[in-house]
Amino acid sequence: MKSINTTVQAGGSMNGVVTVPGDKSCSHRAVIFASLAEGDSTISGFLAGEDSLNTAQAFQSMGVSIERFDETNLKIKGVGLHGLKAPTDPVYMGNAGTGMRLIAGVLAAQPFSSTITGDESLSRRPMGRIIQPLQKMGADISGDDQGKPPLKINPVATINAIHYDLPVASAQVKSCVLLAGLFADGEVSVTEPAPTRDHTERMLRSFGYSVETRGNRISMQGKGKLRGCDLIVPADISSAAFILVAATIARNSDVTILGVGVNPTRTGVIEILRLMGADIEISNERLSGDEPIADIRVKSADLKGIDVPEHLVPLAIDELPVVFVAASVAHGTTRVTGAEELRVKESDRIAAMAEGLAAIGVDATATADGMIINQSQIAGGVVETHFDHRIAMSFCVAALCSSGPITVNDTQHIETSFPGFFELMSKLGMNVNNAG
Repeated sequence: MKSINTTVQAGGSMNGVVTVPGDKSCSHRAVIFASLAEGDSTISGFLAGEDSLNTAQAFQSMGVSIERFDETNLKIKGVGLHGLKAPTDPVYMGNAGTGMRLIAGVLAAQPFSSTITGDESLSRRPMGRIIQPLQKMGADISGDDQGKPPLKINPVATINAIHYDLPVASAQVKSCVLLAGLFADGEVSVTEPAPTRDHTERMLRSFGYSVETRGNRISMQGKGKLRGCDLIVPADISSAAFILVAATIARNSDVTILGVGVNPTRTGVIEILRLMGADIEISNERLSGDEPIADIRVKSADLKGIDVPEHLVPLAIDELPVVFVAASVAHGTTRVTGAEELRVKESDRIAAMAEGLAAIGVDATATADGMIINQSQIAGGVVETHFDHRIAMSFCVAALCSSGPITVNDTQHIETSFPGFFELMSKLGMNVNNAG
């Protein structure tokens, strides 16, 4: 992938009405469940980003027919739980950590050998937290000597039904276990220490599969059937988060984002920003399939530093990098704890954000599980993204209240989750004067 460095000029206001791309988490899952279902499924609002396209390509390589009518509309002919064919080459997931972890749960139960690989960044990410529960289920799966990709999987006679207590709140690990559980003999259950996004449970139900949630315990019987369905993917709140922060910190701003997924396991970023004093209004709430969606209006506001409640951290884990940007201009001090999950994302997001914030003059201190950020005047500078799309977008947003231009290196990875980011942000008022 060609390296692209982007300079965003200081200042500007954000105004307009927009729609952001489809939810990445739901797009991954929609392709997986539709491929394993019996019958045809149509998916509208699919995220045409590199990560979710890699998931689609993975299932095409295993014999699933996926027809794209346009960028965001797919028709998938499901092959059932036992209809996948052995891929002739390693299954390549690019930078898609979610895709790799979820597909591992499916491939662990197949009657053929497979290897799952990724790009340089994904190949550095730990996979031990899915390898361990899958091995408990009887799967023959391994990574390198540090538990990192490539993942090598060999067929086993049966997948065992287990109960698994998640050591750390992680929707990816929970979903991996539940996906393997589709092929298990008996009941598979997961207990999570804190609520995480529940797209997997909701989508299983949309495809006609019974899942029971009681408090923090999720359970299901293996060896049922998924039925093809028509599914609409909501707009991604993780992408909307960059606009929420941008319009909050930029002066004289007023932006409405239409049709955003407001699943209560994903709205932590809204709750955190409101606690900091953000002016965010939610309206026109409705359902898209089994997922709640709404329109979100955000206006400029003066923010105050807070101690972010730990129960909100898992509900905003992907949005925390841009929350750190908001905290940089909030009056006082903001403290985030309980976010150690950030260290095993596309990059070590705690370290990457601390480094980048320091490069633009922000008083920020990384901790083992979060960050302490004091109000600062954001300056211009050059920031390294560590090939992480969310780091890149966060520092582009920071330029809206900086005293000088910010150059963000390696912004090409933004396409993995937010295709058209610069076009949309420029339309709203961000001054991007160079992308190349």
